[in-house]
Amino acid sequence: MGNLWLGLFTLLQPAVLCGSPLPSPGLSDRGDLEFAEVYLEKFYNYKPVTGRRERAAEPDSFRVKLRQMQHFFGLEESGDVDPQTVAAMRRARCGLSDVEPFRKTMRWTNRTLTYRISRLSSKLTAAQVRTAFRQAWKLWAQAVPLKFRRQRRCDADIVISFNNKDHEDGSPFDGEGGILAHAFFPGPGIGGDVHFDDEEAWTTDSKGCNLLAVAVHEFGHALGLQHSSDPGAIMFPAYNFGLHTVLQLSFQDVKDIQEIYGKRKISLDRLPPKTPDKCDPRLSFDAVTGMQQELVFFRDRFMWRVHPSFEQIGITLITSLWPDLPAHIDAAYENANRNSMLVFKGSQYWEVSSLQVKRGYPRNISEFGFPSTVKSIDAALYFRETHLTDFFTGGECWRFDEDAGRIVEGFPKPIAHEWPGVESPVDAAVAHDGNIYFFVGPQQLEFNPKIRQVTKTAAANTWLQCREIKSS
Repeated sequence: MGNLWLGLFTLLQPAVLCGSPLPSPGLSDRGDLEFAEVYLEKFYNYKPVTGRRERAAEPDSFRVKLRQMQHFFGLEESGDVDPQTVAAMRRARCGLSDVEPFRKTMRWTNRTLTYRISRLSSKLTAAQVRTAFRQAWKLWAQAVPLKFRRQRRCDADIVISFNNKDHEDGSPFDGEGGILAHAFFPGPGIGGDVHFDDEEAWTTDSKGCNLLAVAVHEFGHALGLQHSSDPGAIMFPAYNFGLHTVLQLSFQDVKDIQEIYGKRKISLDRLPPKTPDKCDPRLSFDAVTGMQQELVFFRDRFMWRVHPSFEQIGITLITSLWPDLPAHIDAAYENANRNSMLVFKGSQYWEVSSLQVKRGYPRNISEFGFPSTVKSIDAALYFRETHLTDFFTGGECWRFDEDAGRIVEGFPKPIAHEWPGVESPVDAAVAHDGNIYFFVGPQQLEFNPKIRQVTKTAAANTWLQCREIKSS
């Protein structure tokens, strides 16, 4: 099958829900290293060495490929098999190499493509399967001048089937978990065909393996698309279609498919979402929080992680680290004394420890003592020394005593009273190196708590290696 084989799959334990990354199996460091070697060999052309002389160069070769993978996934390019890198590697993903060279010849020449479902799923009804496939093709048809028509004849351009184990194409399925599906680039014969593993827990909702989400990605390959390093794209190699987002093509997906087939004369029903540009002067943040030695900036489905030692600051999906957290969060803060991070959206909040959301979440923000009139939190600001947290809602500030578990008497108070010079509503806030940073739209305010005033203003994205600071 060679380089024509594509697929959406995970590398480890089979009994895992497709919408989440694989749970850590408690492997030793050596186990993680061996896993990383297999991953890089399959997706980044890493070639394990065997000879004595070659072994001497092994660490450098391995680290180069590992940094390449980390760059592709928007991770810190440390060259180390750290927990974040292992978590990204363990996510369900597509089987095509991420460094596959692009070939413009991989396209269909006819403008109406036919597809046939030769074997249905044993987990879903025929109507469910047909609906999912029709919706998947519709997403691509909204972007390019192609039409997709289902037919029953054997001469269809694209044949789709659900299969078990060895199904005579050179790439046998491995049962529930493992390989989810695979496809072929456009071409004669088996070209463009898509195969799904019938032993997966296929569903049409958020449980198990959502057929529509997998089909859209695989159909993209069947049309000639390769992987995108844009984490917001459907053609990003990892399975990113979580519970909290509307499944649609991204700006990058549309751009890439239109480069192959051209644009439709009729515009899209809705503008495709564009992954935020960290240096966009209009960029604002949903939330900002500390996380051990880092600062984390949240926007829509995405986040940036900032640390002085990071040479590059790449964007990645929130779900790449925390698959159970929602997109478009309202606020977040790190409770360093509990070694956890709290995330808020609407009337709910989640508590995260390490890479796991704690059991029993989400919970209601009323547990903090807010009255029923408070429906959501705009921003949260934690003070490590006093164990106090300020919550910002509209023009008000609520002070919460973490040790006592209640709102401090006398609050809420106007933000203008507690934080002179800070505009409201506040989008995000974080304490760092003795100063407080408030984010209001595309602007950042640096507040000196000793003199209780704003001392500098800057673009909100100054932290993301876009530095244009101006004094107030």
